Amino acid sequence: MRTYATAQHIGDRSHQCDATATASGPDGTRAFVLLDGIGSTDEIRDWTRTAARKLARSAAYHADAETGLRAQYERYASDPDRQGPWARQPDACAVVAVVSPRWLTVAWCGDARAYLMVRGTVQRLTADHNLRRVYPDNGVHGGGNRNVVTSCLGNAETDQEVKDRYGHPAIESVTRQLENSRLLLASDGAYEPLEDSLRNLADYLTGDPREAARDFVTSATEHAGPRADNATVLIADIRP
Repeated sequence: MRTYATAQHIGDRSHQCDATATASGPDGTRAFVLLDGIGSTDEIRDWTRTAARKLARSAAYHADAETGLRAQYERYASDPDRQGPWARQPDACAVVAVVSPRWLTVAWCGDARAYLMVRGTVQRLTADHNLRRVYPDNGVHGGGNRNVVTSCLGNAETDQEVKDRYGHPAIESVTRQLENSRLLLASDGAYEPLEDSLRNLADYLTGDPREAARDFVTSATEHAGPRADNATVLIADIRP
């Protein structure tokens, strides 16, 4: 039986610029990747698909989500075409999860998210890299614009430069000991409409992974209103 699945919905965008990828390491390590391309063009779509595959292979090779993501982040950051205030090359929010024999590691840059459902309860593993995190809702104003990201794959700034500007590093990570659970990677077009509608994400994570993934993105698009974003999820069952 298939233990993971992905699903996408283009929403109201001109291009599907989200992408997913998986890769396996020689020791059985498994890497899962979701990228949310920033913008809607042929170039961004094609770059994001290629970048997702490269990131999955890097994470599987290193058997660690953060090491794999940093290797790719630094490779793009060293590109001369990405230097300077006027440089503009394709970029994407990224989240990667690696399942090794003992551990689940997750790393991210941007506002693509990872969740873990354990015994029916969904836990969010990531903290968004966007202006809403930098300027949270304080009861007087609604906080910063959540659609403006503060880190992403393709950015040329170092950890310290991003931290000096926004208060968080360019890349963050978490580690969890393996247990029976269901992993969810989601673009903002998938999780935002459901959370904004006060839906319980656990309701969309039951049953066969393929059916759950399709139901998740379909429901997200239905709840998004007239300007639905690309919605993409990757759902994987994890067993120790």
